[in-house]
Amino acid sequence: FSSEYLPNTQPSYKSKAKNAQEAHEAIRPTSILRTPDSIRDTMTADQARLYEMIWKRTLACQMTPARFDTVSVDIRLSSDDTLFRASGQTLVFPGFIGVYMEDVDDAEEENSAKLPPLVEGDILPADKLYGEQHFTQPPPRFSEASLVKSLEEYGIGRPSTYATIISTLQAREYAILDKKRFMPTDVGRVVTKFLAEHFTRYVDYDFTANLENELDEVSEGKRDWIGVMDAFWKGFSTLIKDKANIDRPVELLDEACPECGKPLAKKLSRYGSFISCTNYPECKYKRSLSGESQDDATARVELGAYPDTKQAVLLLRGPYGHYVQLGEVIEGEKVKPKRVSWPKEMPLDQADLASALKLLALPRELGMHPETNKKVIVNIGRFGPYIGHDGKFKSIPRSDNIFEIELARAVELLSQARDGNTVLRTLGDHPDDKASVEICSGRYGPYARHGKINATLPKGLSPDDITLEEALELIAAKVAKGPAPKKASSRKPAAKAKSAPKTTKAKATTTKAKTTSVKTKATAKVARPAVKKVAAAKVSKPAAKKKVAVKKTVKSKA
Repeated sequence: FSSEYLPNTQPSYKSKAKNAQEAHEAIRPTSILRTPDSIRDTMTADQARLYEMIWKRTLACQMTPARFDTVSVDIRLSSDDTLFRASGQTLVFPGFIGVYMEDVDDAEEENSAKLPPLVEGDILPADKLYGEQHFTQPPPRFSEASLVKSLEEYGIGRPSTYATIISTLQAREYAILDKKRFMPTDVGRVVTKFLAEHFTRYVDYDFTANLENELDEVSEGKRDWIGVMDAFWKGFSTLIKDKANIDRPVELLDEACPECGKPLAKKLSRYGSFISCTNYPECKYKRSLSGESQDDATARVELGAYPDTKQAVLLLRGPYGHYVQLGEVIEGEKVKPKRVSWPKEMPLDQADLASALKLLALPRELGMHPETNKKVIVNIGRFGPYIGHDGKFKSIPRSDNIFEIELARAVELLSQARDGNTVLRTLGDHPDDKASVEICSGRYGPYARHGKINATLPKGLSPDDITLEEALELIAAKVAKGPAPKKASSRKPAAKAKSAPKTTKAKATTTKAKTTSVKTKATAKVARPAVKKVAAAKVSKPAAKKKVAVKKTVKSKA
């Protein structure tokens, strides 16, 4: 590379996290002169690709930024004053992107859309008019990674305490993880509101960050810990005593109690919010937020007697929904009565003894699988009805009835079960549990599988030649070795949106004649090494004019 690619001052990078205690050197080549091509013969293909990525990243971080010319064209219809805009950009100087240029697909670069040469006042033919509808989305909730990033930005916590903060949120059920995102619970909302009202100073971001800084100075020997803690504790302990007898927050409802006529209120327990009478304990009326009485929610219905044993067949409700139980719970007995979840697809008002007996007869055996000659069963689990076969499970769609499904349909559903890896060979059964031992093709090569244990085949051992005995030895060695430690995720957390949601209008390009006006500016921009054309977007609707204007802006950004 020429001297243009060398910046005037050496770029330096540092973590923004306070007291991050960065203890190790960056992952980089020991010498930048060792190019990937010069040492490729000494490494495997995977090692060479990894080294090339590290080498290029190291070189790129010390090079100048890329520069692009950005062109914006404003288009106005002759019959309308609506304004449209199209944008494109052209690479002027590659900068650090030059390190990666050889990886760019030439065909893709050639096919990328470019804006044609335009002059202000040009009449443009329009081939098509179309519209696109977009809906704004609220900012995403925190994931573990984005929460830690936000804590770092506010200076709250330290790398050694982030895990404790997150585990405390979950252990106290202030928030739960749903699809890897934290969702606040009723308890969390009430606690947050209570602390914000009565402990305002202590939940302020600046107070927490300043206290963290003082503790950092204690750890560095610049402050005495007794003085820091004494200054904090005196005011905090006094405030705790003052707030100790505050009543729990109660939200009064515009509704009277059906039993005593007193107002109802929304209250909070350790299990979540519920509605209760304000005349408690004289009146014990309460119900869930869904409107179901608490007495009804725990009521039991006796459906009849089991034909063989004459035990009572009961329909009960637990914390996870309704279920059927055979017989009573006997104190002191270790064996609990048989219980089966009541399917959500079956209406409760149609519950009878016949339906309950069908549920108690589960799991139901459908027959032997034609390919493996192993049992295929149907049952109801925590997540609903499912098919089981040889340690694999497949949910039964709502369109199928668990009591009527047949073997052929079950085999069809099992064949649709997601299994990311392909079974190459079935070697036989494991001597301990008679479960099958298989050779599979995975993302990182072939491996032997027994249940949930996967053992990678060593290099030089072909999947076609391996025997059952050799596979058993590999599996036994994997079990003896124990589980591998979990690796930290390498994904870069998405930046949390800070701006309020905005409404996006329909985009359109146009088919009518237009006039253009072009202006040029110079700016700098770092972006991908390709010329892109963005669909024309509606940006404004100015006052009524008959002429058409097109503005062309050329920007170069560094």
